[in-house]
Amino acid sequence: MPLGARTTEAPAVHAVYEPVGFDELPAWAEDDHLAAFAALLRSAEPIRRAASFASGNTQTASTALIELAGRAASRSATITDAAAAKAFFEESFAPHRVAHNGASGLVTGYYEPLLAGSRTESAAYPIPIYRRPPDLVNLVREEERGALAGGLTHARKIANGIEPYATRADIEDGGALAGQGLEFIWMADPVDTFFMHIQGSGRIRFPDGTTTRITYDGKNGHPYTSVGRVLIDAGHVSAADMTLASLKAWLAADAPRGRKVMQENRSFVFFRELADEKDGPLGSLEIPLSDGRSLAVDTGFHALGTPVYVSAPELKPWHGRSFARLMIAQDVGSAIRGPERGDIYFGSGDEAGRLAGGTKHPARFFVLLPRTS
Repeated sequence: MPLGARTTEAPAVHAVYEPVGFDELPAWAEDDHLAAFAALLRSAEPIRRAASFASGNTQTASTALIELAGRAASRSATITDAAAAKAFFEESFAPHRVAHNGASGLVTGYYEPLLAGSRTESAAYPIPIYRRPPDLVNLVREEERGALAGGLTHARKIANGIEPYATRADIEDGGALAGQGLEFIWMADPVDTFFMHIQGSGRIRFPDGTTTRITYDGKNGHPYTSVGRVLIDAGHVSAADMTLASLKAWLAADAPRGRKVMQENRSFVFFRELADEKDGPLGSLEIPLSDGRSLAVDTGFHALGTPVYVSAPELKPWHGRSFARLMIAQDVGSAIRGPERGDIYFGSGDEAGRLAGGTKHPARFFVLLPRTS
């Protein structure tokens, strides 16, 4: 069946779902289906709430998917082991291979960093985190910002319309947000702060040992630029040597040089603080993320809440076993574009960061669609 097509790029990418059997999903029987079921439950209410705001620019959750998510919630008390969860998925969904004419399948990783910060500005904490400005307006729904990342997704509201919002350089060097009182946390390290913008969330540890979580609350709307790609194209780092660790080291080695390169990414993220740390981290539609089970996808092709079985034989993050597991589409990202492109959420902290930073592997996607009979 037709899946979707993006026509804003040339050549256009077309994709279809091709029915397959569960026995064609690599290592399907060995997966922890109860963990996937728990992740599915976290999507149920958010996708139901979002259904009334459906847009033609994204693949939106079908009535059948919303009903199945609700059925999963109603049966959660009786589905308490992996076998029961596996049976639920097999009786409720039919697997389909994603066939397309786009780029080969690829998965990367993201995570929630744990970083030092302060409620007050000081020499030790000079870098501000900003709340969403009151004059920022969305040009697309937040779950569309990955699918439509090639153009402006947000803008500045002015008296006679809108205009592009200030860039990263305008904000950091030009004082574009000065005097508005939008600063609410101050950070110690510019490179770590930059990558927190890319991850879209963070857990902040204050000098007294207390912590809080902050999460994405909009961006300035400019397209995302990979600074890693900037360095590769300029010949500063080879593609083979490019990792998150090597990129951070290069940017930190010369602060003015690193700042200039980071500002090549004109995109800038605004945050809000979660009232309760237990509520986060959050994906799109404010879906609570699940370590190793939440997948950021291109909603131009896949609806949020969709179960996606990901097979990446070369990715072996845990105990040397190839990555093959059922995940739930629960997030988006400006760099996640294409029918077989995904970003795996690995969790919080340094170990999750190590796994995420080392993940860039070929992958195949199998999408589970609600059974119609």
